[in-house]
Amino acid sequence: MEIPQTDAIFEQVHAVNAAADASPTTLRLSLDAKATVKVGPFSRGGTSRVPTAAADHDFDPLTQVTPVGLLVPQTSALFLYLVTGPVTSDCLVDVVAGWWASVRSAWPQIDRLVLNLDNGPENHSGRTQFMKRLVEFTAVTGLTVELAYYPPYHSKYNPVERCWAALEQHWNGSLLDTVEAVLGFMRSMTWQGRHPVVQHVRKQYVRGVRLTKGAMQAVEVWLTRKTGLKKWSVEIGAPPPT
Repeated sequence: MEIPQTDAIFEQVHAVNAAADASPTTLRLSLDAKATVKVGPFSRGGTSRVPTAAADHDFDPLTQVTPVGLLVPQTSALFLYLVTGPVTSDCLVDVVAGWWASVRSAWPQIDRLVLNLDNGPENHSGRTQFMKRLVEFTAVTGLTVELAYYPPYHSKYNPVERCWAALEQHWNGSLLDTVEAVLGFMRSMTWQGRHPVVQHVRKQYVRGVRLTKGAMQAVEVWLTRKTGLKKWSVEIGAPPPT
């Protein structure tokens, strides 16, 4: 399938975002996973307020962790999840579902979520498990979910990406030699003058979960893909009565 022009994708994202921000019944989210962080006595460059002694050679990390961020652009509320296993489609939807369960009482008027996403391998609209799980999420919550993807190689425009720069600056020059140290820096950083809500995700997710072609056809029934932007603009509605 031919990839549409980058400008057309941007135009669609901006239109969806503007409509979401103007609607009292729609909440917009920006979701993204940061690059994996190696935990160990490694030098991370930059300077630190305290003298820091790092290892003088590379070796295997003690473990690897991946921060996942969920930002609410309308309120600047930031939620960070430190994942100690693979960040999969199931992991990302669990983050959204867990976040919504924790905040829905504060947003009784919301009936629609807009997700700003990059076109990553675990969350693109052709990822069968990701779409299946989102359909299940709408069935449970009664929400409509709209996916607004940024163009290829333009994930830096996804709002939560700015939060990663703030986190990098916050721990710049420090040793992230334990998982607790990483969590501590995530909790003590600020975004727009507030500390994020931080959660440690210990569940080990399985990579490579996919639907059969027939199973995906059943999922596609509940997806509305915008003509000309089918991969980049998807609406997931509540399932009809059986």
